[in-house]
Amino acid sequence: MIGAPLAIVPALVFLPAVTFLIVFPQVAHGRAIGLFVLPACALAGSFGLWKLATGAVQKPWGIFNVLSFGALMVLLFIAGYTGLFLALMTLKL
Repeated sequence: MIGAPLAIVPALVFLPAVTFLIVFPQVAHGRAIGLFVLPACALAGSFGLWKLATGAVQKPWGIFNVLSFGALMVLLFIAGYTGLFLALMTLKL
């Protein structure tokens, strides 16, 4: 139950954090703030992903396995569009 928010929220925060703190800093000391925010997102996201992956394959099968698998599919979609937007941003630079 705790794995989904720990995996999905940092994945949603990653693209705006990279864009507005690292690539095009919109706030004062944005790059310094980004150096703390991005590793925190990576740690929370990796822990949440680990919890989701173990929850999706645990036995006995039930609703929590299905919800964990669904959250993994949402995370896969978020990772796909994040990668696409970061690739498009590198073309603009």
